[in-house]
Amino acid sequence: MTERSALHDTFRIDRHFDAEPARVFRAFADPSAKAKWFGSPADTRRESFDFREGGREVMESVFENSRYGYIATYTDIVMDERIVYTYEMTMNGRRISVSVATIELRAGAGGTDFTLTEQGVYLDGLDNSAQRRQGTEDLMDALAKSL
Repeated sequence: MTERSALHDTFRIDRHFDAEPARVFRAFADPSAKAKWFGSPADTRRESFDFREGGREVMESVFENSRYGYIATYTDIVMDERIVYTYEMTMNGRRISVSVATIELRAGAGGTDFTLTEQGVYLDGLDNSAQRRQGTEDLMDALAKSL
């Protein structure tokens, strides 16, 4: 039988992007802009992208012979300023985490001061905060390149 566990943790990532807040916001809100940095086109299947409060984004990726699911629901959207969403991750059909993420955008120093705060619960030892933070840092690097 599987050992059940729920590990809770919070992390915060602060970045500065050399792009105005509207452009950074669009990188999350526009499906073609987001596809440039969020997931690899070769191994990612986007099932839905409905960027509005109450809307959902669903996608699946294959990485190292495992299939990862991402199901997000957008809860609060303030144009060019804030995005709050919940999301769950699955691995080969098993839920591995559930998170609340908040993205805050502020104009600053010729670009955007960006903060992402994530509060997560990592389930049954299948994921953890350190792995999630590293994956999110990698995504922020890809976002910076796409901008």
